Amino acid sequence: MTSRSSFSGPWRACTVAVVSLSLMSVSACTGGGAPPPGSSPSDSQSPAASTTPSNTPTPTAAYKPADASGRAQNVPVPVLPEAAKAETKEGAIAFAKHWYTLLNYAYQTGEFRLMDEVTDSSCRLCAKVRPGIVEWNSEGRWIAGGLVQAKGAYTNFVKTSQGSYQVTTQLEQSAGTLYRPDSSVEKSVPPSQVLADIMILRFSDGRWIAMDVDRIGA
Repeated sequence: MTSRSSFSGPWRACTVAVVSLSLMSVSACTGGGAPPPGSSPSDSQSPAASTTPSNTPTPTAAYKPADASGRAQNVPVPVLPEAAKAETKEGAIAFAKHWYTLLNYAYQTGEFRLMDEVTDSSCRLCAKVRPGIVEWNSEGRWIAGGLVQAKGAYTNFVKTSQGSYQVTTQLEQSAGTLYRPDSSVEKSVPPSQVLADIMILRFSDGRWIAMDVDRIGA
């Protein structure tokens, strides 16, 4: 299967604050002993109502995608789906799709720690995209758009003699823009045509690891 991408130049290397509120409690005093005989109801002391702190959830700052005004803010940290924790056909597909959410996270933040935790250093696509992502998330530069969406994934789930599996993923990449520190545009590109990647992955020590990812037809 041959795929085409309109991303070139700097894009060739780029495929793909929590607000806390304190709770205030109000303590109240209750009255003393019984009123003396003959006293009127108005002479007695009524207990004051007590207030119990509510379990109000702490709100999180809203995610703001990158645009012409600046880089992405409060980018949600991708969470590994439960399905991606099992050595099954469904688990392999779920992990492959999750991997691209980690790539998008790196794309918006310039941080590769999460992706590196589940990716082998021999990954070819990673070596291609990392320099561009790092460059365009440093020294005041940023990337708007250009995120990758996994539209589908397939595997026959046959384990090789090396203990690995193969997943083919169909992708789309949104239109994107590279911004310089002064907010001027370095390059804008339209959305990509359909892309396809092959991922070689292995289940080891109870988790999936992407051993290699590469573009079909690139």
